[in-house]
Amino acid sequence: MSHPLDRPLWNALTGRLSSVALGDARAVRIDPEVGVFAAAADASPASLAALTDLCRAHPGAGLVEREDGPMANALPQDIEVISRSPCVQMVCEALTPRIEDGLEVIDLGDVDAAEMLALATLTRPGPFRSRTHRLGGFIGVKRDGRLAAMAGRRLRVEGHTELSGVCTHPDFRGHGLATALSRRVVAGILAEGDKAFLHAYAAHDATIALYESLGFRTRARVIYTVLA
Repeated sequence: MSHPLDRPLWNALTGRLSSVALGDARAVRIDPEVGVFAAAADASPASLAALTDLCRAHPGAGLVEREDGPMANALPQDIEVISRSPCVQMVCEALTPRIEDGLEVIDLGDVDAAEMLALATLTRPGPFRSRTHRLGGFIGVKRDGRLAAMAGRRLRVEGHTELSGVCTHPDFRGHGLATALSRRVVAGILAEGDKAFLHAYAAHDATIALYESLGFRTRARVIYTVLA
C-alpha cells in the first residue's frame, strides 16, 4: 500500500507531524498531551516490540489501520485491547455549493484550551487532549460567552490534512454550527492545496451523510483500536 492515507498515523507521525512524535524508525507515538495515536513501521517482531514499549510507557494509545491492510491485526503484545471499531476514511477534493450563513467564527488557541478540552470531553468527537489544539487550525463559535461549537485539523500527511474535533455543545445543537465550521475548515485546507480527509465510525450513518453533503466520499474502511 503506497497511498499516504493507507497508513495515516505512521505517515503523519514520521512526516509532517514528526515534531510532536515520540519513538524511532520502528514505532512512533504522538506526544500524549497532544493525542493518543501510535503506529509501527511494519509487522516485524522488532517493530511490534518497539510499539509495545511505547504503548506501555504511554498508556491509552489508539491505532488506525486499513481493514484490508497488512497491519490491521498487528497489535502490541500483552496489552489489553479495550475496543476495536470499524470506521470509514473519507476524502474531500471539492466542497458542495453553499448559501452564505453569516456565522461569526473565531480562531481558537491557547487561551481557549481549557474550554476546548471541556467541550471535547463532554461531546466526545474523538481523541482530544490538553494540547491537541496546538496542532492548529481550530475555529469555533461562542454563544453568551461560552464555546458553543468547534472544529479543527489533526493528522497531516503528504497532500492531505484531516478535519477533526468537530463538536457542538448540547445546548446549541440544531443550528448547523458543526456543519458550518466543518465547511470553513475544509475550505481552508483546500485553499492551501491539500485534500481534506476524516475518519468516522462506520455505524454512524447520520454523521457520514452529513459529511457526504459537504462533498466527502468514502475512500477506505479502517479499524480504530483503543488500548488500555
